[in-house]
Amino acid sequence: MNSIEIKEIFSTQMEQYKMFLDVALQNNEGSLLITPKDNLNAQFPTKDRIDSFTLGAYVENILAGVVSFTRDGEDREKLRHKGILSTMYVSNQFRRHGIAGALLQEVIKRVKAVPGIEQINLVVVATNSRAKQLYEKFGFEKFGTERNSIKWENRYFDEDQMVLRLK
Repeated sequence: MNSIEIKEIFSTQMEQYKMFLDVALQNNEGSLLITPKDNLNAQFPTKDRIDSFTLGAYVENILAGVVSFTRDGEDREKLRHKGILSTMYVSNQFRRHGIAGALLQEVIKRVKAVPGIEQINLVVVATNSRAKQLYEKFGFEKFGTERNSIKWENRYFDEDQMVLRLK
């Protein structure tokens, strides 16, 4: 595989982002917390700021993976020390090439440069052992499980809550 380029996806590129998620939802609907219907009317997930951004991993100018980060408590001072990692997804044909790790590494690097952020939180489907192993490799630790967090097509899924403490 040729080199991976990680760069920010801005709200002005929303159509490209939504098209990427449309394909993701067709191929792996269970991997994301949104449905095709949710994606249809969704707003861009971040605000094009140092503490609210979306990254894309590109291989030969093809969008191969995405991840978003947003400061928690945008308008609530008591929560501003936390951030939330969300919508981590790599296309099937680009998996096992280090793309998810490259995205995660860049998110952590950027977040460490944001004043006041002390931890990154995320949720992951409890049965997604590959994703959890990746997060653990980067220092995330499980701190809880929400039972029946997701209900889709009359099935329930648990979510593990994980944190990376930066300080």
